[in-house]
Formats: sequence, structure tokens, C-alpha cells
Amino acid sequence: MDQSPRPVIAAVDGSANANRALEWAVSQALMTGAPLRIVHARLYMNTIGAALSGAFTEPGLDDDPVLIRVREALDGRAGLPPIEYASHPGAPEQVLPRLGEDAQMMVLGSRGRGGFASLLLGSNGIACAGQAACPVVVVPRAEPPLHDPYGQVVLGLNSAVPDASTTSFAFREAARRGARLQVVVAHARPGRTFTVAGAIATAAHEETANAHEVAALAAAHLRPYAEQFPEVEIEQLSAPGDAAGHLVAASRAADLIVIGRHRKRPLSPRLGSVTNAVLLHTGCPVAVVPLEENAVPAAA
Repeated sequence: MDQSPRPVIAAVDGSANANRALEWAVSQALMTGAPLRIVHARLYMNTIGAALSGAFTEPGLDDDPVLIRVREALDGRAGLPPIEYASHPGAPEQVLPRLGEDAQMMVLGSRGRGGFASLLLGSNGIACAGQAACPVVVVPRAEPPLHDPYGQVVLGLNSAVPDASTTSFAFREAARRGARLQVVVAHARPGRTFTVAGAIATAAHEETANAHEVAALAAAHLRPYAEQFPEVEIEQLSAPGDAAGHLVAASRAADLIVIGRHRKRPLSPRLGSVTNAVLLHTGCPVAVVPLEENAVPAAA
């Protein structure tokens, strides 16, 4: 039986942001001992005359200008993983999510060549993060280029409904990098207006109780993973208020943010509000992990 690892996919489109994401994917493939699959999804405009005459032929690898440029840039470069190239016809936001079926990870830039350059997150990133079968890493635009490692991976944990696949992914990535794992758990502030000292004291007591309960739930969820990955140093941060804000702040000194995809509910978006906000404002790459609907978290 073939036990070779599934590939890391890098989606390219010729943009500077995609090239930056490609470098991140190269490092990930080397770290995991996986092959790198570089893909380009593009639309082909077929004229009526060409279609009627049968003269139209779908471009392939040898005449895909984006892949040709990537090949030329990587040709002769030492220390690369095994690389394969694939050119796919069709709209990227429709083609790319389907390619995750046999991949361990998909990596792409937050903005490509299409749309408005001022937007922080493009339609391709939204589609892949919300639909791909594998974890999707969105690499943000940044100046200067990618920094030296901070030695920290950050996990956004919802202690009320923790997801086993997201937590496992975060621990594995921290272990691979020899990094500390910071677990960010947000708890709600009491929602009331206070006008007297007694009410303020009651609110403070309730917030403290909320913080302790959330921290205890998170610690119970994390315990079996800590036992499985004893080499990973864990820092648990319980903070009041908006989870997205805390994760974005943590991204300024992190190598990777790990968050789960929105749980499927009728008429709900595929990306939850926290995930979407982090993708829009992050200071580091963000991994969005598909939630395993039938997965049972490891027992505490």
C-alpha cells in the first residue's frame, strides 16, 4: 500500500501575494516531508467561431504562462521538495476548493490578481477557507516579507464546543515547529448596565466565575493533547470579550493562527464571524481547519 504523504497544494496566479504564499507552502512541504503541488486555476474565453470550428483547444501546462514563470523561478533551486504542476480550467473560487480532496493542506494568498487590490481578503480565499476538504492556510500581504519565526502557534478555542480536528492540527503544527502553543479562549462579559456599586461588584463576580468556568473547560479539552505532545509548551490565555480581537492581537507575534471553520447550520455562512474577522485583519498566516461534524473530542 502506498503510504506516501498527501501533497501540500500551493495555489498561484502570478501575483506577488501568491508568490509569497508559495514560499510558505515550500517550507510547509519540507517540514512535513510531503510533495508540493503547484496549481493554477484560470478561465478560458472561448470564441463562438473557434467553438464552432473546433479550433479551440484548452491550454495545458506547457502554455500556462503563470506556471511557466513559477517553473523558471524554481528551476535549479536547491533544497526543494518534490514538485508537480497542474493547470485547471475554470473559475478559481469553484475549482480550488475541489482540489483539497486528496491534499493535506492548501495554501494561497489573501489577495490575488483579480478584484480590487485594496480588499484584504479575496473571493478565492473565502471560497477555499469555507469549502475545501483540507485545512486552508491564507497568507496575508505584508511588508517587509515573511519575518523570522516567533516560535509561537496560536489556537482559537471555543471551550463550549471544542473541535478535535482543529486542536489536533494546532498541536501538530506547534510540535513540527518546536513552537509554544498559545490557546486563546474568550469569555463573555455580563451584559447589563451598572449604576450602583453593588451591581458593579456583582458583575465583577460573574465575570470572574465565567472566566474560571471557561478556563476549566478549555483545560479539560486540552489535557489529552498535552499528554500526546509533551514537547509542546502550552500557554492558556482566557480573555474577556471579542475572540477575534484577541486572536488578531496575538497574530502580531505568531507564526500561525489556527481556527476552526464555522459549524454547518441551515442558512449559515461557511465562515463564522470570528474566522472571517481574523482572516481580514491577521498579521500572520491563518489556518482554517474543517470541523469534523462526527468527530468526538478526545476524552479528558
